Amino acid sequence: MHEEDYGILWKHVDLRTEHTEVRRSRRLVVSFIATVGNYEYGFFWYFYQDGTIQYEVKLTGIVKTAAAMPGEIPKYGSLIAPQLNAPIHQHFFNVRLDMCVDGENNSVYEVNTQAETVGTDNPYGNAFYAESTLLKTELEAQRIVDPFAGRYWKIVNSSVNNALSQPGGYKLMPGENILPFAHPESSLIKRAGFMTKHLWATAYNPDEQYAAGDYPNQHPGDEGLPAWTQANREIENTDVVVWYTFGHNHVTRPED
Repeated sequence: MHEEDYGILWKHVDLRTEHTEVRRSRRLVVSFIATVGNYEYGFFWYFYQDGTIQYEVKLTGIVKTAAAMPGEIPKYGSLIAPQLNAPIHQHFFNVRLDMCVDGENNSVYEVNTQAETVGTDNPYGNAFYAESTLLKTELEAQRIVDPFAGRYWKIVNSSVNNALSQPGGYKLMPGENILPFAHPESSLIKRAGFMTKHLWATAYNPDEQYAAGDYPNQHPGDEGLPAWTQANREIENTDVVVWYTFGHNHVTRPED
């Protein structure tokens, strides 16, 4: 655990004079490295003084390779050297966020930006707004990112308001993401079904710790989040757990 800092430039202007003011922003970085097969994964939690929490996963290591016949152009990979094929592949991660925003009675909302219909309230056709939808049950809360709608999710406590009389909450902002290309009936999807949705939300249960279940290499499939959410428990104004899945699609290249 260590602390990093960097400078952010703030510019202040008044009617009498103009000057530049520099203030130092600080963040607490909690990180660790995990070696899994041929990859080294770096996991970094960033905690900022304004309450922002950022999570970053860094991938490095050595790509797996296989021999290719002379003149062969691999369909499921890329040539990274003469007669050396590195397969295309994906990396998926899931974070379990046991939310407690001003207490345990939390709710999850999905927010999408919508274009207003042209009419009296929108004569120039340039109005749009953010629409919040409450996700009341576990099945309703199985969601996929949508960058074209500016989609994000927020976890709020409706019983505690801020200075603007609005519920306090945290905004979950998706970054780079993708869905798995494996077939739905493949053993991979059966054992790691959490990959098929980017957002899950469950009612808190201390026995539900891992998105793929306790023993993903031993169970026949359909464990973890896909199994737990079949109960379709209510997650409105309760001790809710938010699970976020994010993946990276690695099309190999010679520079790797």
